[in-house]
Amino acid sequence: MSVATKTDKIQRLAELTATKETSTGASLWREAFRRLRHSKMAIIGAVIIAVFVVIAIIGPYVAPHSPTAQTWRGEVFPNRGEFVGPRAGNWFGLDHIGRDMFSRMLVGARQTLLVGVVSTLIGLSIGFLIGGLSGAAATLGGNAGRRVDSVIMRLIDMMLALPSLLLAVSVAAVMGQSLATVMIAVGVVQVPVFARLLRGSMLAQGGADYVLAAQSLGVRKRRIVLSQIVPNSLSPVIVQATLSLATAIIEAAALSYLGLGNPDPAVPEWGVMLAQAQRFFDNAPMMAVYPAVGIIVTALGFTLLGEAMREALDPKLRG
Repeated sequence: MSVATKTDKIQRLAELTATKETSTGASLWREAFRRLRHSKMAIIGAVIIAVFVVIAIIGPYVAPHSPTAQTWRGEVFPNRGEFVGPRAGNWFGLDHIGRDMFSRMLVGARQTLLVGVVSTLIGLSIGFLIGGLSGAAATLGGNAGRRVDSVIMRLIDMMLALPSLLLAVSVAAVMGQSLATVMIAVGVVQVPVFARLLRGSMLAQGGADYVLAAQSLGVRKRRIVLSQIVPNSLSPVIVQATLSLATAIIEAAALSYLGLGNPDPAVPEWGVMLAQAQRFFDNAPMMAVYPAVGIIVTALGFTLLGEAMREALDPKLRG
């Protein structure tokens, strides 16, 4: 995807919430929530996310076996291609060193959720600061502010020009193998998206009547930005954060698959489990299928909810 295409999509999302109120007088978010309640896509996404979060919270407490104990090591012989599939005591079978796959899936959900949430928060926080500074400079900073905005956006465009996974791999390779590295690497990838999105939303709000009225009354520019423009520019950022969680989970799994994740293979995490299973795919494909399905379904849930929120906030579809 080219930089221009990425930028256009981000700018479009920013413009979706430029109108603060609907023609009926209902608040933007109240109207959006009403539409979400009647959206099958939003309901399905919310249910998937709720199940995933519940599993991540209670998984370590309800797991029938220790996710790290090699209790059945004597029953699997990976060198001979002999594995144990699903059975009464092990619903998902055993992995290549005799650990219970079902327990590892339950416990691994927490690690997967942790990586997705933390990395998204990192990208959101840094992107918020950069985008807020750029948007404030462009909106109320005059000629000097527009020059600052131009410099910042050119740097952001350079980051957007790189494929997200390539950028994440580069950051992870420099920092070394660890769980924190994965979080930071995936978070860095999200920074330019959030920065440009907030900046675009602030530009859309900058010409609103309430901003012009505040300026005519002599309200300080800093107060206008912090108390008026920024709060009214957050809607598309919140939508993007939901979509970014899906992307973060997939990219974190990809980094783990490439060997850049948690260096302790005993710690269950779906991306690491998928990487470990690739060697035994011919004889035990389900070892890879379970974590792959978990990653895909979870990412699908966040994507469905995010897309439903995007549509609910689109003024062209409200009526």
